[in-house]
Amino acid sequence: MIAPGSTHASMAELNRSRIIQLLHLNGVSSRAHIARELGLTPAAITKITAQLIDMGIISETGNLDGIKKRRSIGLKLNESKYRVIGVKFARSIIQIGVFDLGGNLESAQTLPPVDNDDIPATLEDIKTRVNALLDRDPSIVAIGMAVPGPYLRDEGRIAVVTSMIGWQNVNFLDEYEHAFRVPVFIEQDARAGALAQSLFNPHVSSNNIAYYLVGEGVGLGLMDHGGLINGELGAATEIGHISIDVNGEACECGNRGCLERYCSAVRLHRLINEAGVVEGSESMTHADACRALFARLGHDDVCDELFRSLATYVGYGCAMIINAFNPKQIAIGDILAEAGQPLLDTVREVVRQRIIPALSETTEILLSDLPADATLSGAAAVAAAQFLEHPTEFVEPRDDDGV
Repeated sequence: MIAPGSTHASMAELNRSRIIQLLHLNGVSSRAHIARELGLTPAAITKITAQLIDMGIISETGNLDGIKKRRSIGLKLNESKYRVIGVKFARSIIQIGVFDLGGNLESAQTLPPVDNDDIPATLEDIKTRVNALLDRDPSIVAIGMAVPGPYLRDEGRIAVVTSMIGWQNVNFLDEYEHAFRVPVFIEQDARAGALAQSLFNPHVSSNNIAYYLVGEGVGLGLMDHGGLINGELGAATEIGHISIDVNGEACECGNRGCLERYCSAVRLHRLINEAGVVEGSESMTHADACRALFARLGHDDVCDELFRSLATYVGYGCAMIINAFNPKQIAIGDILAEAGQPLLDTVREVVRQRIIPALSETTEILLSDLPADATLSGAAAVAAAQFLEHPTEFVEPRDDDGV
């Protein structure tokens, strides 16, 4: 049964959200411009924007040049007034960041490296650290968490985590849904990364963007015409567990020859150890061992060949993404993306060789250049998106008779 007035209230919230998201996308805009873009009457825009100003979500910026040289007052989203926390869960890496609504990182902390035995204590450490941030900053309105996939969103757990099986025993909803004074939103890491590219990356101009995560795991997040592709259980686009060799290495997911077995940071670290090309690599984290190898690219033939072999598999993944989903842009991020141009050059070469020109020539492949780690930014984007879509769940208007 629909409560009296709920449809009207829902429409008011929708229009508030549309205005906020337009200002987030376009920056400063006049009321007349907003009315034209959204197809609402000037009177409606005046009323709704007055309410948003009263809520502190938007503010006036001063005069703008309008149509026929008429002066109008600009409006902007107060991105720095409200903040969100992002928490990135990788296999051994946990990061916590505080962001404004524009995706600008204000502070970050990295927890000590995690192994299977550390997971229970790490879960409690996260609660302590996040609650300390909340106590210090009342402007924080939500928390986003990005976890490895395949993440079964309704159950709150990860179906399989290669190399760190202990994470499969964690129910993130049970752990965190009621642990803080502000709401928590949880998303698969690559999907969160795709959302960050859409919300925060100025070089992403498409409604059809793929975020290709090549870190301790391999994942894919895809936005199609502004919406994330989720699947029935929230486990869609798990490219890391697509087989590229049906007779290949066994994977903990039960498949063989999974892409993740050939082009993750875990794989590269193992190859570095076997080749002995980085002194002391056995005691390094996956990320540090990879970075040490990246620093030697162009100066060591063995390192160059080892990296090129792995980067070729990253290119095979890009080819699969293009054939399966035909995105306009593919942003590559996480640990292996730190290799920079050598990775990009190899990936583009593989795509040119393996994809028909009609697709390869219309797909832009780039490295994520967000100011923070794309998955950490993605965790923040998960929370920020909820604020942009449902502002009154976080800041109550003084009246709810909007249009």
